[in-house]
Amino acid sequence: MSKRARNALIGATGVVALSIAVLIQPWEGRKNKAYRDIVGVWTICDGETKGVKPGMVKTDAECDAMLLRRVENDFYAPIAKCIPNYTSLPISLQASLLSAGYNVGVGAICKSTAARLARAGKYRAACEAVTRFNRAGGKVVRGLKLRREFGDKSRIGELELCLEGLR
Repeated sequence: MSKRARNALIGATGVVALSIAVLIQPWEGRKNKAYRDIVGVWTICDGETKGVKPGMVKTDAECDAMLLRRVENDFYAPIAKCIPNYTSLPISLQASLLSAGYNVGVGAICKSTAARLARAGKYRAACEAVTRFNRAGGKVVRGLKLRREFGDKSRIGELELCLEGLR
């Protein structure tokens, strides 16, 4: 493996781990039995919606494996492709974009003002633009607002982490 490929792999692993441990899992919460989310979508584990059916149950190990696989393959890789300089962005901005992408979808992130600003090297503005993804069903949701901004007493927000990483 070339040094460049090795460094890219290490960077990807760090961003994925940071996003999952600090942003995605704390905000999504873990529910091992399928449930309907705030807008009625069947959801399981840590906010997983793909292929979820009523009555579905997963173990913690299955949830962990699914989350890691989905974040790496279905979110990190496509976001890195649509934002050509993604892997050279500050890790905190990468993590914030990845967490938001997991929550709102790759298409929304790739077409977003946050992505455009990140591509242009306007990192602080990109961090701030992530906060626009604070709605579900067309309405501002308090939990999403907290997640996107400065968090709460027990969880860091995406903006807070993102800006802290720019210092």
